[in-house]
Amino acid sequence: MRQGLDVQLITHDELRSPAEQAQILSPSLRALSDPNRLHLVLLLAEGPKTVRELTDATGMSQTLVSHHLTPLREQQLVSVTPQGRSNVYELCCENLATPLRMLATVVASSPLGVEACCTPSTLS
Repeated sequence: MRQGLDVQLITHDELRSPAEQAQILSPSLRALSDPNRLHLVLLLAEGPKTVRELTDATGMSQTLVSHHLTPLREQQLVSVTPQGRSNVYELCCENLATPLRMLATVVASSPLGVEACCTPSTLS
């Protein structure tokens, strides 16, 4: 992962309320809410990839991959590094990759998958 990218982690002491946390998190979570973008982020959690590698892995067109990378870059969730004639994308930091991998593992390891997290009994 890029060491020079300035990612600021927010400590508990810096936040005064859940409302402030929601305001800070909302744009990033909105960027991650699209299934195609989340697919790209999960692929990048495996390591840096070129647009071509992302198109091959997802089956999306180059234009669509680039379209979905834009909001991820705007929220500083991914970074881009020119390398020759290609652009290499990577996650901003391991602090994003680890929880995403853990969440994907929890959902995948459950016999019911996503439904296990959304049953009425878990909402009470």
